[in-house]
Amino acid sequence: MPATTERIACIDVGTNTALLLVADLEPATGRIVTADHRQTIVRLGEKVDERRIIRPEALERLTTCLATYRDLCGELGVKRIIAAGTSALRDAANRDEIIERVRSATGIEIRCISGEEEAALTFFGAVAGLESVPEPFSVIDIGGGSTEIIMGTAEKVESAVSMNIGSVRMTERFCTALPPSAEEFEAAKQEIDRNLAKSLPPFFAGRQQVFGVAGTVTTIAQVCMGDMEFDAAKVQGYRLEYSAVHELLDRLRAMRLDEIVALGIPEGRADVFTMGTLILRQFMRMLGVGAVTVSIQGLRYGMAQQELQRLRNRN
Repeated sequence: MPATTERIACIDVGTNTALLLVADLEPATGRIVTADHRQTIVRLGEKVDERRIIRPEALERLTTCLATYRDLCGELGVKRIIAAGTSALRDAANRDEIIERVRSATGIEIRCISGEEEAALTFFGAVAGLESVPEPFSVIDIGGGSTEIIMGTAEKVESAVSMNIGSVRMTERFCTALPPSAEEFEAAKQEIDRNLAKSLPPFFAGRQQVFGVAGTVTTIAQVCMGDMEFDAAKVQGYRLEYSAVHELLDRLRAMRLDEIVALGIPEGRADVFTMGTLILRQFMRMLGVGAVTVSIQGLRYGMAQQELQRLRNRN
């Protein structure tokens, strides 16, 4: 690597997954060059919505994952590891203990960020490196514990909201089995609609160009393309039509877990996939969005961009 390049790692510790980005930052050119990225389902937020506690089993899954990421970063010559915790950590009464246990076990310090900071970092990360993005544009990030919607321009965020509706949270609250009963499905839909109705009005100005990030949206794109395995290059920039999301949800609401897994969806995501798809369908329906452009980027890239700016200011 040239001397002007600094290799960093950004880790997004979410409710369902822990995502790793290894990137080369080039302060002179303002570029973020992806060296590697990984995704591991850890289900950190298992039962957090109900108990407000991160369970020992979830902590063990997380520390095992982060130790693996730490070792990989060492092999790849990473100079600095930055980790951010989102909805599950925000909700957990024992978050300080979890952060300390992870730091002690792995050497990685997780910073618990607010929903507002998560939204802003995700917004800029979703379009990092893209050219000629129509403005204003919006970004939707459907996570396991929360969903963020953000609107603005390449220069600033104009509106942002973080809602406590996510694929894991909705599944744990409303789905006792798969497929969900008609009553459970309707109750989940009403809860999602209630949150969206309060939050969507400021975002109508940005509905012509919407980017969708995070595992729910990228997996929906994979399934709609008919692929059994995830291919980041194919998913990036894919135009996900409302009609395809609606048709997929109609299929999912009648499917058992094994049938969902058979679509090519990992077991750790398959059980919450129906509720995640319902959140996206209701967002698109209520805001009048005809299509969402899928981005494999998001919070990790926003973190990398923030670090790049810090390096440029230092220089």
